[in-house]
Amino acid sequence: MRWELSEEQRLFQDALQAWLAKQCSSDAVRQWQDSGDPSPFEQSLVSETWLGVGTAEDLGGQGGGLIELALAAESCAKVAAPSSAWLATVLAVPAFAAAPGIGIAALAKGEFAALAVPADSPPDAAPPLELDGDCLHGRVAGILGADRTRHLVVPVLADGLLRLAHVDVATGGVHVTPRRLLDRSRSIADVGFEGAEATLLDVDAMGVLSAAALRAAVLVAADALGAMDRMLSMAVEYSKQRHQFGVPIGSFQAVKHAAATMLVGVEAARSITYFAAASVDQAHPERNLHASAAKAQVTAEAVRAADSALTLHGAIGYTWEYDLQLFYKRSMLDAVLFGSPEKWNERIATALPLVPAE
Repeated sequence: MRWELSEEQRLFQDALQAWLAKQCSSDAVRQWQDSGDPSPFEQSLVSETWLGVGTAEDLGGQGGGLIELALAAESCAKVAAPSSAWLATVLAVPAFAAAPGIGIAALAKGEFAALAVPADSPPDAAPPLELDGDCLHGRVAGILGADRTRHLVVPVLADGLLRLAHVDVATGGVHVTPRRLLDRSRSIADVGFEGAEATLLDVDAMGVLSAAALRAAVLVAADALGAMDRMLSMAVEYSKQRHQFGVPIGSFQAVKHAAATMLVGVEAARSITYFAAASVDQAHPERNLHASAAKAQVTAEAVRAADSALTLHGAIGYTWEYDLQLFYKRSMLDAVLFGSPEKWNERIATALPLVPAE
C-alpha cells in the first residue's frame, strides 16, 4: 500500500519544507550543534506559528492532527533540525486539556513544555513520583527537551492515585542538569525536584500518558523516516560522483541493490508511519498495534539504512565534515527514543491474541 496525502497536506508539507530549507542550512545546523544553543531556530518556530500546527485550537494551536505532526517530524529530520523542544511540547500540551490557560499561554509566549518521563521508554511506562501535598520531591533522568522547556507535566502519586501535575521550571526547587547526546540535534536533561510547587491537572492521567505513548511512537517513526529518506538521497548522489575503475560506483550491481533495498525500506516506512498516524488520530480499535508496529519496524529499518548509507559512502561517511554523520546519529537515537524496537515488539506480542497450534 502506498500512502497518499491530501492536497491540503501536500501544500502544508511543501510550505514547511521550503521554510526549513531556509532556516536549516548545513552551516546553521552545525553552528547550533557546536554551541548547544538552538534557540534561534526555536524562536523562529514559535514566531512563525509552526509550533501550533497539530495542536487543537482550544489549546492555543493552529489545528490539524497527527498526520500533520508526522509530516513536520519527517521534514525536520530531513534537515537535522533541532526538534527536542518541539516534540516534547506536542506530546505534553494535551495534558493541559482541563487547564487550557497554561497551554495557550505557553504556546503564545513560546514557552515549551515536556512530559517528565525518561526518554528511553514509552511515556506510559514511567514510574510516578510521590506528591506530598503540593510539594514534589524526586528525580527523573533523561527527559527529552527538559533543558529547553519552561513547563513540566509530571506523573505523580497523590493519595495513592496516578495523577499528572504541572510544574513551572522557573519556580524554586527545580534543578535541570543537561546531558550530552551523540546526536546533537536533540537534547535531554535530568530534573531534580526539591520541594517544587506542583499543581494537579484534572485529566485522566493514564489516558493522557497512553495517548502520548502512541503519538511518540508515530512521531519518532516519522523522524526516522525523514532521516532514512535523506540518507538514501545522499547515498545515491554520492554513488554518481564517486568513481572506481573509471566508472561511477553507482553502476556496480552491488551498489544498485543496496540503494534499491534502502528505497524499498523508505517507501514501506512511509506507508506504515502515516497509516499509524491516521489510525491513532481516528481512534481505530487497533491503533495500539499500528503505532507499535510503526515504532518498532520503521526505526529498526532506519538503523539498517544508516549502515547501508555508511557502507556506500566508504571512509568519507565517518568524517565530521560530511553531513551523513548527522543523519546516521539521528537514526540511532530514534531507535531507542521512547522505547527500543524490542520494547514495542513486546507490546505487539502482548496485545495479539494467543492462537492455539493446529
